[in-house]
Amino acid sequence: MASSSGTKGDGGRLPRPPSRKMTGIPTMMAELQHEENLAADSELVPSSLASIAPILRVANEIEEDNPRVAYLCRFYAFEKAHKMDPTSSGRGVRQFKTYLLHRLEKEEDETMHQLGKNDPQEMQLYYLKFYVENVKDGEHTKKPEEMAKIYQIATVLYDVLRTVVTDPKKIGDEIHRYAKEVERKREQYEHYNILPLYAVGVKPAIMELPEIKVALNAIRNVGNLHMPRVHLTSDVPDNMTQERNKSVNDILDWLTSLFGFQKGNVANQREHLILLLANMDVRKMSDEDYTELKSDTVKQLMDKVFKNYRSWCKYLRHESHLRSFSGVEITKGRVIKE
Repeated sequence: MASSSGTKGDGGRLPRPPSRKMTGIPTMMAELQHEENLAADSELVPSSLASIAPILRVANEIEEDNPRVAYLCRFYAFEKAHKMDPTSSGRGVRQFKTYLLHRLEKEEDETMHQLGKNDPQEMQLYYLKFYVENVKDGEHTKKPEEMAKIYQIATVLYDVLRTVVTDPKKIGDEIHRYAKEVERKREQYEHYNILPLYAVGVKPAIMELPEIKVALNAIRNVGNLHMPRVHLTSDVPDNMTQERNKSVNDILDWLTSLFGFQKGNVANQREHLILLLANMDVRKMSDEDYTELKSDTVKQLMDKVFKNYRSWCKYLRHESHLRSFSGVEITKGRVIKE
C-alpha cells in the first residue's frame, strides 16, 4: 500500500504490494487518535465516501469470527476510498483515510491466517464457511431482517474476495455458483417501508392479514395482460437487459416493463397500492376470513386516484383515456388491470 495515499497531489493509482504490507507515513492523528475507542470506523465515514460504510460494517461484524478477513475488508474499503477521492480533497476524507491506514498498519501484523496459508486462500475458505453456516439453510430458520444482513455480508465478502484473488480463474466454481445464488435471493430481502413482500421462510404477521393477502393477489392477477417484448440495442448495458427480461409478477412489474420506471419508485408505489386496497376493502368485510377483493373497492380507489385527472380533462375539453365501466361486468381481476 502506498504511503502517499493521504498526501496532496497523489492522484495516481494506489499500488498494492502482494504482501499487503503497510509502509510508514507521517500521520495526522491529532483529531482521530482516540476515535477508535469512541466509535466504529463505519460511523466515521465522510459523506462523500458513504458507499464504503457497508464494507466497514461487515468488517466489524466478522471481526471476532475472523480478524484477518475483517482486515482484508478494511483494506478493500481503503482502496475504494482512495479511488473515489485520490487527492483527499473531500471534507474529512484526509483524516479518515489517515485513521484507516493507521488501523491497517496495526492489523497487518496482528492478524493471522486461520483457514489458509495466504490471503487468497483465507478469503475463499472463509466465504465457503460463511455461506454454509449462514446462507445455505438460513432462509428456513432465520427472520427476514437477519437474512437481509447475512446476504449483505455475503455480497461484500465476494467483492473483497475478487480483489484479493487477482486471477478470476483461481476462484473456485463453487464460490461463483454460491455468489450467483446470493445475488438472486438478495432481492427477496431488500429494504421495505411497511410490507416485506418478498420475505421467505417464516412470514411476518402483517403478511398474514387477509386484507393484505387479497390486495396482493389482486395486483398479481396479470395472466390476461399482453406481455410486451422489449427489443434492446447492443449498446444497452447487460444489467439493464437482465432487468427488462425479468418475469412480470404484478401490475407494477407490467407497467415498468412498458415505461421503465425507477425500481425504488415502483417498490414504494407497490406497497402504497396494496395498503390502499387493503384499507378500503377491510372496511366492507364482516367475515375476517375472506379470500377475494371486492370489485367495487378497485372502482372506488380508481375514482379517487383519477378524480383530478378527470377534472382536468373536462376543464381542457380533452377526452379521457380511462376506460368506461358502463355496461361492463366488473370483476376484481378485470378492474385492477384497467
